[in-house]
Amino acid sequence: MTLFEAIVLAIIEGLTEFLPVSSTGHMIIATALMGISPTPFVKLFTIAIQLGTILSVLVLYYRRFLRSLSFYYKLVVAAIPASIFGFLFSDEIDGLLESPLVVGITLVVGGIILLFVDKWFNRPNIDNSDDITYWQALKIGLFQCLALIPGTSRSASTIVGGMTQQLTRKAAAEFSFFLAVPMMFGATVLKLKGHFDDGNGLTNPEINQLIIGNAVGFVVAIIAIKSFIGVVSKYGFKAFGWYRIIVGGIILIMLLSGHSLQIL
Repeated sequence: MTLFEAIVLAIIEGLTEFLPVSSTGHMIIATALMGISPTPFVKLFTIAIQLGTILSVLVLYYRRFLRSLSFYYKLVVAAIPASIFGFLFSDEIDGLLESPLVVGITLVVGGIILLFVDKWFNRPNIDNSDDITYWQALKIGLFQCLALIPGTSRSASTIVGGMTQQLTRKAAAEFSFFLAVPMMFGATVLKLKGHFDDGNGLTNPEINQLIIGNAVGFVVAIIAIKSFIGVVSKYGFKAFGWYRIIVGGIILIMLLSGHSLQIL
């Protein structure tokens, strides 16, 4: 993987991680078009650059993270279901990760859901994610379990979960951002540990790609989060639904045309 390719992937990660469009689906298309082989470092890179996107949430919402301990308790409660299911069904999840077909289908199905979610949950009464109860946090965490299916999108599942608990679109999106921090940090730490446990190291060019990739992801994610909040608060999720359907359709068409796709 070249530095240019690393920057492109970092831009895609920063743009898609917090939007309900599945960063996995976009990585599949990007790596296929650029011909990037799924080497151990490339697999590490696509996870480790999440550190930059995590930092963007901490910078934009640092006041929330300094407000109270109950904020952290709710994040822990919401993170428990996916952590448990991820541990218990890790082999099954790994099997799904090898199927671009699953990603294409879930992108389309999730897109259809987003076309109607604004109509289904149109009477929100919680405009601040700090006001949710622990029980509501747990329910949102259960929705996050759906994101263990590749292509579902962690952001989409938790946002929809928040809307089922009567959060406004803005509040649901923000809680989704906050919940991403422990989940993505944990995934990155495990990926790094696995990389080195397997006897892999890092060359100087690879270290540079990780540093630059995280920096690019950080800047792009800040722009994406700010833009997303404004768009979704005003217009809802229908445009993202159509976009998911298009991206999922592209993956399915590529598969039907005999194109070999890899999930990193």
